[in-house]
Amino acid sequence: MTMNDPATASAAETTPRDDYLQALALQACIACWPLYEMQRMRAATSARKAPGLGYAGTSPESTERWCNLFTCERELLTAGKSRVVMPNNDTLYVNAWLDLSAGPLVITLPDTGSRYYVLGLLDYYTNPFAHVGTRTTGNGAGSVLVCGPDWDGELPAEHRAAGRHLRSDTHWVWIIGRVLVDGPADVPAVNELQDRFRMQTLDDWRAGRNSPARRFDSRFAPRAPFSVERFVAMVNDALRACPPPARHAGLFAQFRALGIGADADAVVSPHASAALAHACTRAQQLLDSPEQQVFGMAGTGTSEGWRHPIRLGQSFGDDLLLRAFISRQSIGALETREAAYPRCETDAAGELLSGAHRYTIRFAPGQLPPVDAFWSITLYRASDYFLVPNPIERYSVGDRTAGLVFDADGGLSITIAHHAPLDAAQRANWLPAPEDRFFLCLRAYLPRPEMLDGRYRLPDPQRRPD
Repeated sequence: MTMNDPATASAAETTPRDDYLQALALQACIACWPLYEMQRMRAATSARKAPGLGYAGTSPESTERWCNLFTCERELLTAGKSRVVMPNNDTLYVNAWLDLSAGPLVITLPDTGSRYYVLGLLDYYTNPFAHVGTRTTGNGAGSVLVCGPDWDGELPAEHRAAGRHLRSDTHWVWIIGRVLVDGPADVPAVNELQDRFRMQTLDDWRAGRNSPARRFDSRFAPRAPFSVERFVAMVNDALRACPPPARHAGLFAQFRALGIGADADAVVSPHASAALAHACTRAQQLLDSPEQQVFGMAGTGTSEGWRHPIRLGQSFGDDLLLRAFISRQSIGALETREAAYPRCETDAAGELLSGAHRYTIRFAPGQLPPVDAFWSITLYRASDYFLVPNPIERYSVGDRTAGLVFDADGGLSITIAHHAPLDAAQRANWLPAPEDRFFLCLRAYLPRPEMLDGRYRLPDPQRRPD
């Protein structure tokens, strides 16, 4: 499929048909962007090697991978070690890609005691359709059954209880699990728990047998540069495996004119190609913008300091722009009842945060974030959304940070700066920043109602004299 440069046509040559194609192409990009991101993430995070089976492919360049098995991050993420934007430094990940086309899978869950954990399940359109763990199924041992959209077999008795039978609208599902870690010394204990998550076919689960992983071809190199041709190829491949929901089938059928669809033509008109090329650029600009520019002020609080998080449920429904935005900026985000993620890109005066200045965030006595699990403030570089290297390897400050010094009145003051503070108390509470722009993300797991309804207000960063 050859794409033409839309700039070759002058504004005077634009016809109503061109205007229609431009609008349709932008809508297609927004509707399909989550599929493109899921294709990229599946290629990047699915397992190349499985225990006892070796590598799925025959060379380092192979796009073959393993699915239907858990892979685990064994160490806390630090700068340069994440393939997902805005990585979490409070938990260890449990990751799995599920192919449910051959039937359901049973996930066996360990007893985690009092330790918080969650398995977030995303369908291939990035809807966070189910959560398994402390909030929903508890911390005790057990299992859940996950099936695709067409399965209608008999449920085992254990999976007839609420929350134990999870149906996905797509045959491909991504599980992103998080298990709370209480600092580096706690990592071995969490590793032992990670190894006790298991996955089996229903028949093997009933028979008490292990189930081997399955090989599949992801077809696309995970880090190849973006192109319109690559976008279309990845989306069409996804549509063949995971058709859109019935209520969106008519919308997606219109995209065939642009070469997008499970059975779309490989050759489209030059005007359609040009419209799609232009739309891809515009879509990336839109989806990379701050949320207040994409959605106005809805759900953002004020323009200074912290912004209230966008509320997420188990499905994006018909809000295709929100779905695309989250897939681009926060793919894998949990339902808001599970975790809230307020962001802060400016100080209390509305100026962009930068390591060229020093800031203080002060929690008054009794005003730490109201949560039933844990909270932390993580710092990310604004240019790439990743953790920032620093000499003390501290990427977040929260309720489990060792050695914090509280104020005389019981409050807590966090210092954010590029250089280490000279004052000992400030240095104990120091969150290192880069020399250039950065932003902050609060992770509030199991947020209480006052965190979600706006009654609780996070303290904004106050710039200190340089």
